[in-house]
Amino acid sequence: MRTETIEIGDEYGQEYKGKYVFQEISWAKRSRIIQKHTKYSAISGQVQSSDFIAIQAETIIASLKQQPEHKPITLEKLLSEDSEKGIPIELGELFSRIANRLCTVSRQETTFLSEPSEEASQTQQLPSIGSAKSSDGPSQNYEGSQLKPSSSSS
Repeated sequence: MRTETIEIGDEYGQEYKGKYVFQEISWAKRSRIIQKHTKYSAISGQVQSSDFIAIQAETIIASLKQQPEHKPITLEKLLSEDSEKGIPIELGELFSRIANRLCTVSRQETTFLSEPSEEASQTQQLPSIGSAKSSDGPSQNYEGSQLKPSSSSS
């Protein structure tokens, strides 16, 4: 798995000074993080909402394999909205770029995760469907009716 090491000086504050090692995470881990923070429509399966910030923070933590001894980076600090308790914006953006590069989160995925699906709203406009018709066979009714045998005359 790919790794990336960065050395942080005093530019973000003495607390964050030190060596940080990031490592690529598995596809399964990345998928679990995304699904944990994404809400899907029970009817259509389309994405209704995603907490991109939580996805990004957990991706950073999952890929952060080494940090200074006093452990300045925590999930709580990454998610904090309080500037006194959180990490500097520039440092968070640096960690995001590294984690995204290693874990191959593309711009398209970022857009997909941060916006509700357009198809979800289109699906809600469709009437309720009681039966479905197959183009290569007889229609099937999912409301519980049974198929009747056909009689053929010769």
